[in-house]
Amino acid sequence: MNARLTVLLAVLTLLASGCGSSAPGGEPPDYGKALAGAPAPLAALYEQGNALLDGGVEAYERRLERLRGYPVVVNLWASWCGPCRFEFPWFQEATARYGKRIAFLGIDKEDSDDAAETFLREEPLPYPSYTDPDEEIAESIDDGATRGLPTTAFYDRAGGLAFLKLGPYDDAAELRADIERYALGGGAEGG
Repeated sequence: MNARLTVLLAVLTLLASGCGSSAPGGEPPDYGKALAGAPAPLAALYEQGNALLDGGVEAYERRLERLRGYPVVVNLWASWCGPCRFEFPWFQEATARYGKRIAFLGIDKEDSDDAAETFLREEPLPYPSYTDPDEEIAESIDDGATRGLPTTAFYDRAGGLAFLKLGPYDDAAELRADIERYALGGGAEGG
């Protein structure tokens, strides 16, 4: 109960402050510099940064197939979701830190494209998000266990679902720990 209360208070504080970025200096990382030299499959992914992609489950699964050989971290979010907005800067930082070794993707669930595009102008991502207005992609992940938001799915290098985090991260360190554990297999430090 204390963890829920802490998250609720943090979200209310964020909402009261206008939902601005909590990234250092209030600005997202310099993705061009951080991701320069990424392997070709990851560089191709990041060329679509901040884009909302259509195509449903088929397009999402084709993308995962093209990313085989790399762990993939998928964040399910929506512009109207307070906890999603709260943790967004941590995904920005994590992508800058780990994006040369790990693929990052988003799924914009139950959201309007206009609202999502407005939010992404405020909190840009170096990776694309698939639109999922009818929750078809979300339901394809672990047989629909991703009912709430935010949710984060971790896929291993072979494309298998390694871990599903239901609910928000409490802080950036918790997200980094899950990336180290489920995407990188423990112990590796981002660079």
